[in-house]
Amino acid sequence: MATGKSREEVDRIIAQSRRDAAQRDLGYRERALKMYPWICGRCAREFTRANLTELTVHHRNHDHDFNPADGSNWELLCVYCHDNEHSRYVDHTGVSALNAEDKVAAATGNPFANLKSLLKRE
Repeated sequence: MATGKSREEVDRIIAQSRRDAAQRDLGYRERALKMYPWICGRCAREFTRANLTELTVHHRNHDHDFNPADGSNWELLCVYCHDNEHSRYVDHTGVSALNAEDKVAAATGNPFANLKSLLKRE
């Protein structure tokens, strides 16, 4: 072959690609994109393959583990409307998406502590 790969290697790459695509199709995002039109449920912005990465799946009850096969807990929202929805949820409930145990501790190190000595010329 012109690419320098053997036929077996090309076959292996194609088979792996097909397995990966099948695995992705099992995810809720791919199922929702097949189920619903590619339009934001809030601002009605339409999407194509060129900008589909800006269309997100919002879980209506905010539980990402609840993914019924009929898609009743999903709606497609553009990234802007999705951020707005989560901001409204936090404002209403006072609860962030992060659990108390998931919060990141403040940084205590000083990355510039030794900067003066590093910049000294000898």
